[in-house]
Amino acid sequence: MELKINQQIKKFNAESLSVQSLLDLEIPNKQNGIAVAINNTVVPRINWNQHLVHETDEILIISATQGG
Repeated sequence: MELKINQQIKKFNAESLSVQSLLDLEIPNKQNGIAVAINNTVVPRINWNQHLVHETDEILIISATQGG
């Protein structure tokens, strides 16, 4: 499966991936303080296990930063 994540094409050896599975592969140790949008729609964290991603989806992973 090829996915477009943060404007980069990445390949995965899976037929189906949930948002949570994708994050476990991409950023296993940095999942606090992030948001995920698929096709310009934010996917709530509570739905990450059930929401499946598809090859045509544009996925954006955003990390919160602190500063002032």
